[in-house]
Amino acid sequence: MPDPLTNATLSHFLATGAVLFALGLVGFMSRRNLIIMFLCTEMMFQGVVVTLVAFSRFHRNDTGQTFVIFVLTIAAAEAALALGLVVLLYRRKRTLDVQAWSDLKE
Repeated sequence: MPDPLTNATLSHFLATGAVLFALGLVGFMSRRNLIIMFLCTEMMFQGVVVTLVAFSRFHRNDTGQTFVIFVLTIAAAEAALALGLVVLLYRRKRTLDVQAWSDLKE
């Protein structure tokens, strides 16, 4: 069985990264739930990661793949902080709706 990645070109991976980033951006801008917004941010990170790996592979240079490790580290730290913040916010107002936090007053 032939490898499906042998016919994939740089434009296929760039299109995949752009679609992931665009879907994440649309989801982030259109949703009001904090968890969904967080997941859309992670989807945007993954779109950037796919693009970095594609360019790294295309130019036969490991710099992009090394940079991906740093991006994933930052995404993991952001995930830990964001989930902690979401739990804290939910405990205070019992909702994850962004509108409830727009005025920042009790």
